Amino acid sequence: MYTDASLVLVEADQLATLGSMAEAASDYVAAARSERTRHLYRCEWEAFTTWCARHGLTPLPAKPESVAVYIASRAQAGRKVSTIALALAAISQAHQMAGHESPRSSSAVREAFKGIRRTHGSAPTQKAPVLASQLARIVSCLPATAIGTRDRALLLVGFAGAFRRSELVALQLSDLAFDEDGVTVTLRRSKTDQEGQGRKVGIPHGSAPGVCPVRALRKWIECGGIASGAVFRSVDRHGRVGSPLAGRDVARIVKRRAEAAGLDPCTVSGHSLRAGLVTSAAKAGKAAHVIMKQTGHKSVAMVQRYVRDAELFTDNAASGLL
Repeated sequence: MYTDASLVLVEADQLATLGSMAEAASDYVAAARSERTRHLYRCEWEAFTTWCARHGLTPLPAKPESVAVYIASRAQAGRKVSTIALALAAISQAHQMAGHESPRSSSAVREAFKGIRRTHGSAPTQKAPVLASQLARIVSCLPATAIGTRDRALLLVGFAGAFRRSELVALQLSDLAFDEDGVTVTLRRSKTDQEGQGRKVGIPHGSAPGVCPVRALRKWIECGGIASGAVFRSVDRHGRVGSPLAGRDVARIVKRRAEAAGLDPCTVSGHSLRAGLVTSAAKAGKAAHVIMKQTGHKSVAMVQRYVRDAELFTDNAASGLL
């Protein structure tokens, strides 16, 4: 039989359990978005609250008119439409998390953003893809050093796997399985797989030793003494292997190696390897579904953008007329 004291203990236990469950729920909500997305949201929310404080306005809950004026001021300051959209997403997220209606759904904010898109909108600028022929030229210029060995493997594997730079730097030795067909890479998590279901990507042998991603990867693992952990790591000028690379390092390597091969480094980025595989495959006549199997694209429309660019001079209407 329960006494008053035992009931108090039961209630205390229930409250403690509910408290821990609430903390767990909060953690799961935070994990619903990537760390990079959460960081960007925090930055945009801080920018909005700072602006509100400067003008004596309440940021939470914010009046729709305040948000409309804020995004207009951002547009006048030269911010890109995509950056303003991110700011709206951050403001909306903060309001929803606090149990308030999002001001983004109001007509004042919707119309203001529509006007901003019409006035300041422009086609997204994309970095040029590094095509297969260009990549062959780039790797042919690499030195026979530890850094050169690492860069050869990173560039060839990044291209052949159509990997994002975040996927490249996240690769672990345990994610690789070599066999006679090439190497199977298991991606544990990616931009479009935040739930960590994972997927496997097959990287076949190259047509020649100098451009073979499988051979280059094996050589780097041996040269770098990679026994476990991250595959791609920093290398100092003395050849000493250090900590795992970051995403920005991939972009830096692509630019530096492209420049050494006579390409304009301003036109390429870390994404140029992934774009290069898609474009080169489209030029070679590969079907969209085959390309998507390698890239992990969920939308045919995304791949078709690259295919259209690759086929600009295929059976061109102006060809042979002048």
